[in-house]
Amino acid sequence: MEKNYLILLYYCYAPIEDPEAFREEHHLYCLENELRGRIIVASEGLNGTVSGTREACEQYMKDVKSDPRFAHTDFKVEAHDRHAFAKLHVRVKPEIVHSGLGHLKPYEKTGTHLSPEEFKKLKDQQDVVVLDVRSNYEHNVGRFKNALTLNIENFRDFPDKVKELEQYKDKKVLTYCTGGIKCEKASAYLLEQGFKDVYQLHGGIIKYGIEAGGEDFEGKCYVFDNRLTVDVNSVNPTVISQCFVCGTKSDRMVNCANPVCNKHVAICEECGWELEGACSPECMAIPDKREYDGSGYYQKGMNGYNPAKGLKRRHDDITT
Repeated sequence: MEKNYLILLYYCYAPIEDPEAFREEHHLYCLENELRGRIIVASEGLNGTVSGTREACEQYMKDVKSDPRFAHTDFKVEAHDRHAFAKLHVRVKPEIVHSGLGHLKPYEKTGTHLSPEEFKKLKDQQDVVVLDVRSNYEHNVGRFKNALTLNIENFRDFPDKVKELEQYKDKKVLTYCTGGIKCEKASAYLLEQGFKDVYQLHGGIIKYGIEAGGEDFEGKCYVFDNRLTVDVNSVNPTVISQCFVCGTKSDRMVNCANPVCNKHVAICEECGWELEGACSPECMAIPDKREYDGSGYYQKGMNGYNPAKGLKRRHDDITT
């Protein structure tokens, strides 16, 4: 199947003086170039994952990096056969990733960045601990071999878990996440809490898969688009997750069809069809559960969705 689309994952911590004005301009740019996805704008920077034609995405990367504030933005690029998103949302928020650590400025101080090859060479050394800073549903389906994981439902819970890491203060701590953004705040916070030797995998799991073959990453990587998970390891792949229903090995990530439950868990194909995408008979019995198509991903209804919604100037007023 020909892959004429790209999916871009990126972030950049850099001061934005007027986030609202920037959001307006950026939203319009994405509309005019038929880009879809989710982009967060904050006074501390940008965080986005978008899809579009190869030509539109390549121009987008060029234009973003032409702004001196975002010149060092590292784009993770994956080819795809279609749009990975149905909608476009460009929003202003207090932080580009919700952490409750808004006082930290990674562009001033954060953990030492490691390239995928540097991370690969360092991760198995005796005085090193590899720390996964992602949520449970993410590391349950895939993580680095021998990595330390934290029992957290959301990244904002990370600061409360740092006290459990006191025993590792004298070690080299290598943090990692999906694309690198959470590590910027996580490693900065570890430094603030007295950890001396803190590093982060630059570009995250996605870049490690692209540039280092994903060696020793076990399972799949959870992603925040309609693919749900992606393969990372082309060297020594394995499956580490189990079907939430029957316990057999499975790395098929599914969102429970019950929208109230909405658990993100691995469910094998057989159980998926048997329970119509639900994670339990109880969730299957819910009258308004979502229709299961075998993917485990449920696109929210368009509900009068207007891609120009939120613009202070109407798109058709600008283009006519």
